Order: sequence, then C-alpha cells, then structure tokens
Amino acid sequence: MAGKDNKKMTNNNFASFKALRLCVKSSRYNPIALILLLLLFFSCKTTPKTTGFVFENANFLPLENGASIYIIANVKQARSIIDILPIEELNDRQTKQMLDKTNFLIAALFPRASGRRFQIAAWGNYPSSGADFALSVNSGWQKERSQSGEAYWYSPSNRLSIAMNRRQAFISASLKNEPSDPITQAPGVEIPEGFHEFRSSSPLSCWLKNPGPIVNRILSNAGVPLRSPIQGLFINLLPAPQKHYEAVIRLQFENPSHARGMAALLNLASGFAPNEIAAFFFANPPVQNGSSIDIKSAVLNEEKIIQLLSLFMLF
Repeated sequence: MAGKDNKKMTNNNFASFKALRLCVKSSRYNPIALILLLLLFFSCKTTPKTTGFVFENANFLPLENGASIYIIANVKQARSIIDILPIEELNDRQTKQMLDKTNFLIAALFPRASGRRFQIAAWGNYPSSGADFALSVNSGWQKERSQSGEAYWYSPSNRLSIAMNRRQAFISASLKNEPSDPITQAPGVEIPEGFHEFRSSSPLSCWLKNPGPIVNRILSNAGVPLRSPIQGLFINLLPAPQKHYEAVIRLQFENPSHARGMAALLNLASGFAPNEIAAFFFANPPVQNGSSIDIKSAVLNEEKIIQLLSLFMLF
C-alpha cells in the first residue's frame, strides 16, 4: 500500500513539474509575476519559518545609493498603497497573490539617468530551491554572479535580475542591456538621522534624496517662488477611517531659524495654493519641531494618494 502511495505521489510531483515547466516556457507572463508565480507554486510544497527584517535596529538598508526615493512598508498594513505604486509589474494578478506571502518590503526608485528603474528587497516565505529549478529550464533566464559572490538570475529581454533565499527576495530592474546586480553589498544606503523616530508605527514611510528642487517647484506653484534651504523630506502614510489615509510630511532644515521661516512662508501661501496641492500642504498649519516642520494633510482617498506620490516620484 505504502509503495503504491509513494508511486502515486511521485507521478503527481512529476506531472506538476512538467506542467510548471510548460508554464515557465510560456511568454505570456509578466516577468516579475512569473518569478512570483514560481515562488507561489513551490511555497505550496514547503513552509519554512519566516523571519522578518528588523528595520528598527538597522542603520542601513540593502539597497543601492542614488535613488530618488526610498520606501519602507509593512505589506500587510499598507497593501492598498503598495498596489498603486508606480511599478507596473505590481499590477499583475500573480504578483498580487505573492504579495500576500510578503511581510515587509523596501524599495528604491531611481532617476532615469542612473540606468536603473527600481530595486526591491522583500521578506516573507520564499522557498528558493524550486524557483531555481524552474528558472534553470527556461532559456530566457541566465545565471549570473553578484559582486558579493551570490548567484542570481537575469533576463536580458526584460532587463530584470532576481535573487532569493528562504526568507528574502531581491529584484532589480535596469534600463540598460546588461545585468543589474539585485544584491547590494554591505553596508548599503544609510537611513537618514531621525527617520526611525519619525516613522514610528506607520505602515508605509519614505524619504527623498535631494528634495530641494521638488519642494521649490511646489512652493513656486503655490505662488512662493523662493528657494528653500531644505535638507531632508520624510513622508508617513497613516490609516484614517473608511479605508482612507492621512499623510504627515516632515521638512528638515539646517537650524530652527530656517524651519521657522519656512513655516511662516507656508502659512502665507496657504490662501493662494492651487487645489491640486492644497490638500497635502495647506490643509493644516505647519508645526515646528526644532529644525523641522511637520505638515499633516487632509484625509486622502486613493486618487489623492496617487496625486501625492506623483508629486515626489519624478524619476
């Protein structure tokens, strides 16, 4: 009896691998969705213990320098926001299914001049051996070696690089016709001073590199054509009733005097701000906090969140 059961199980496994191989060779799948579908398939076979990334204790993130914006998200809590991030691969049905197995992710969105599109590191339940097998039978993916010595998979046609282990998955998308290493060598990008304290328990937070030009453009549109001496910009998205969100935007300056001056300018401009930015920067008075000012938005629906993200994600 046991022999018959083992034989039946072997035949079923062989049939499953055969079906998966045909699926992998099909060209109709979104490239990231294909990888995530493979992970989803093999996660049904085994369930390793998941260990999350301890962000609160980190001084660096395993992402490359040079991005326009860095995002940190608790996937379970911020799923509705992640679904509308400007990464088209996230809209695929299989990708959404795999996000259900992800606990925590960080992402970097790069300016076009860098030659990269984005880089993602995710923590969840990612059995790696099965995905390696499936990719090895697909001629569209080739094995590469990262600078850190780790192996990863690269698709020349999609300009995507993927690496994974049981607890982590790394994805990098390039604009160039050459592999983009998805594994960042230590230490990675440094988390700005004060970001941990600001983020607290927010489900999704981000910081901008070189926010001056963006803030100056926003001020100019609000009728204040002055150059701001801003040094840092953080954003938190916090849950509000009826599945809406509120944004808290922190502007950092060199000293309290600069922060006080910016608060006065924002108060002055509040009566002249165009509607498209009024809900984000002028719904509530700015609050000075030492060398920073905090701005709380109005309650934002999905459409407003997309507008807010579009203000800053110019890459």
